[in-house]
Amino acid sequence: MEKNLEKNKIVIRKKGVVVSDKMDKTVIVAVAGFKTHPKYKKKYKVTERYKAHDEENKYKTGDVVEIVPCRPVSKDKSYKVV
Repeated sequence: MEKNLEKNKIVIRKKGVVVSDKMDKTVIVAVAGFKTHPKYKKKYKVTERYKAHDEENKYKTGDVVEIVPCRPVSKDKSYKVV
């Protein structure tokens, strides 16, 4: 077998809305989704917030963006804006 086989990486892109752009080169993106309650089977809305790296500071509050996982840039930041 070859040593340089490329592994198939599954990159999960998340789509969300920028809710804060006050930091330098960082935006906070809110990603909304639904979860199902295990007992009652009711769906409810859940919002997760991610810090994402924005190198050029071009995204502002209210913009719809896509984020992808990357290596950790800082303690809390392990996503970047596509």
